[in-house]
Amino acid sequence: MDESRRSADRDLEQARAALERGEMHHAADHLAGAIAHAPTLPETHELLSRLAARADGGLELFPLEQHAFVGTVVARAHLLAAAGRPEDGLPLLVAASGHTPGVDWAGVPWVIDPGLGVRMEPGLLAQIVMQLCTAIGDPAPEAGRDALRPYLTLVRHAVEAHPEQAMLLGAGSALARRLGEATLAVDWAVRGARLRPSKLAEIWLGYAYRSAGRIPESLAALRRAVMYDPEDLSVYADIAGTLADHGRLDDALAWADRALAKDPEFDCAVHTAHRLRYRADGDLAHLVRLADFQRDHPDATHEHADLADCCADQPWLSRVPSAPAAATDPAREPFVAGRPSDEAVERLHRLAHPLWPHPPAAYDAALGLVLVEPEDLLALIARPPAAPDNEVGLALAAHDPALWARCSQVWACLGLLHHRTDEPWAESARRRLLVDLATQGTDQITEAALFALVTSAWIDPEARADVGTLVTRRLDDVATAGHPIAWSLAQLALATPGLDAEVRERAAAVVAAEEEYTVPLVPRQRRRGGRLRRWLSGRTTR
Repeated sequence: MDESRRSADRDLEQARAALERGEMHHAADHLAGAIAHAPTLPETHELLSRLAARADGGLELFPLEQHAFVGTVVARAHLLAAAGRPEDGLPLLVAASGHTPGVDWAGVPWVIDPGLGVRMEPGLLAQIVMQLCTAIGDPAPEAGRDALRPYLTLVRHAVEAHPEQAMLLGAGSALARRLGEATLAVDWAVRGARLRPSKLAEIWLGYAYRSAGRIPESLAALRRAVMYDPEDLSVYADIAGTLADHGRLDDALAWADRALAKDPEFDCAVHTAHRLRYRADGDLAHLVRLADFQRDHPDATHEHADLADCCADQPWLSRVPSAPAAATDPAREPFVAGRPSDEAVERLHRLAHPLWPHPPAAYDAALGLVLVEPEDLLALIARPPAAPDNEVGLALAAHDPALWARCSQVWACLGLLHHRTDEPWAESARRRLLVDLATQGTDQITEAALFALVTSAWIDPEARADVGTLVTRRLDDVATAGHPIAWSLAQLALATPGLDAEVRERAAAVVAAEEEYTVPLVPRQRRRGGRLRRWLSGRTTR
């Protein structure tokens, strides 16, 4: 916050100087920068008013372009409001809030002025509020809700002025529940459904009841929505998800199957069904089929998080596990003589991370290493560089210093997967390099290479049988010898698509035996890992 204020003050100083010289465009550029750094600073708005007075309103100084700077967009919104056109400025402010919801773009007097709620056409305001709801998440992140509350105040004023507008009540309910105002959300949704019964009104009401914990009423409203439109399969998926979240898994699967019977390719139903089936029996095959569906249907109706939710916090499916004691093999010789180039280290520093949503997402993220030569990737694996001086590096240094080297090796191995991708898997250079790394030792390089191989099986069905054979052989090697990496390789086996049921059972037995043996250490290790995951999840955008 202090740095943002200092940056805003510097921009303001330069804007004042440019204004005194009559350099209006330079003044506008610096004012846009000041607004971006400190959007509610009174000095900024005072200077914006001075600029508007000298430039006949100043709108031409803040043009809307295809990729307009957010400070420019917000400045134009304020000028439109000052010119008596707040209904034209509000959509611009909402666009900024949708871009960065946690920034206090709307914390200005004209947004919470009761007169704006009276003046704005209710249907237009409802449309703008729905656009905001789409952008901020459901629910909105708690840390950023205060920055969005001025919009809720505006809706309150509008509802008081236009109490019979059902669409405004429904959109306001959607915003209220996203901001944690469940009681208000229910009140507005009930009023809207009474004024104008419809499918959309029942959906808004069902979501409001759900946010308030009133599950039977929520399900009743969503079922009424189905009666209005039996072909809207997204509602079936919502009912299934609500039932599953409250312990009624069989009923949830029945609703998902009803949707799939109508359209086996409907993405919401497919995602929900696979997530619920995985929740019911824990079979990885459901997640692999979901990943295959995502790959084959890139044009989904909207972004889904079901695969990431199922993989969350599971070793190798979503994170690099911490190294077990004595996991390295001191007899193993470095397999390359060179050191990685500075460019290779820089690229690795930009993307290496101990967390990812799921294996296909890790593969996609590793595309950032596509320009790194295999020799450099091998050097990064053999001699991991020091941790970067960024949030990830600082977090690992504080919570688990040894984890950085493992991350480096994992991501460098993932980078090898992007080497010569035109070659068929069986004869490919990427397979040969990774198999060599996975089979020449019993250390954390083995783990990293095997994870890359497992990831290849997630993204390429033709690689699955081959990878399954490799993983089975390596699991047998380390489990028989009682090697320290046995637990980690067993977890890798459990993350491997298409592995034989008997091998999965052996892997599960290895995991269970290791965890039983180390039970006194588990609570402390989990607390450390939990803090690290929470810190990283809250401080990064990955």
